[in-house]
Amino acid sequence: MPIRRAGNTGFQLPAISFGMWHSFGEDANYADTRDIILKAFDAGIFSFDLAANYGPGTGEAERLFGQVFHREMEAYRDEMVISTKAGFHMWPGPYGQMSSRKALIASLDQSLERMGLDYVDIYYSHRYDAETSPEETAVALDDLVKQGKTLYVGISNYTAPQAMAMVKIFKDLHTPFVMDQVSYNMLNQKTAQDGLFDRMRENNAGIMAYGPLAEGLLTDKYLDGIPDDVNIHWSSQYIFKDGRDKIWHKLQALNQIAHSRGQKLSHMALAWLLHDPVVTSVITGASKAEHLYENVKAVQNLTFDPEELAAIDKILKA
Repeated sequence: MPIRRAGNTGFQLPAISFGMWHSFGEDANYADTRDIILKAFDAGIFSFDLAANYGPGTGEAERLFGQVFHREMEAYRDEMVISTKAGFHMWPGPYGQMSSRKALIASLDQSLERMGLDYVDIYYSHRYDAETSPEETAVALDDLVKQGKTLYVGISNYTAPQAMAMVKIFKDLHTPFVMDQVSYNMLNQKTAQDGLFDRMRENNAGIMAYGPLAEGLLTDKYLDGIPDDVNIHWSSQYIFKDGRDKIWHKLQALNQIAHSRGQKLSHMALAWLLHDPVVTSVITGASKAEHLYENVKAVQNLTFDPEELAAIDKILKA
């Protein structure tokens, strides 16, 4: 598993991180969860991405992860990167969401209690809060570092202008800001196109890409057609604005390039995200070991020649 660095910081991640957004809620089976987490770690995935609202059921993914960690992985804590986030709905009332000082501090305290941890390695403001000043959010994150509750801080779902407002304050405070976590895949490149990647490069921070397979679109699953009821994350829904047929034709063309590289479409889709060094890691989820192992195969061929990149770019821009 390749290890990649966020800018010139000491923060390093495996090329593939394990995300616990889906399949780890109130009805999740402990034995299955234990199995997939341990297999991920054995495959070189030492980065585990959580959030207060991951479940389904507030805090359920954190609670389940904490159980596995303390029973099986506590001896490896210093080898692991454990991250969590706050900002989407966590509990009733005005402080159960967004990025006020009270919401961020209370949520991290709850997350640490659920996971049974003294600290996390990175704590994110999960989404931009238009009604709270960047100063309040940034200072709260900085204070959590000073309190020893997180080693690094990040932001998630921030646009380039929103991110830069935070980066300026982090620089003034000398806050160890390392990461902007955003929705990014071959079909959804909004974050790269709005200048965010360039801003992170200039400020020695990295990108953590979530939704890398567009909820299965960039796999073999829909090569025979995309049904009308396909479920896709809110951040990628715009890709269907010109109809599903157009996306399907792109998938066919991309699949041909993948086969010429000796890869499945999903492998190439993950590898392509990592061809840009600013992308420090790609978050993938899996509820079964075979899905996990399929994702890991992507790192076997991360090299693209200029002709391949040009051909992929032409397909995606068509």
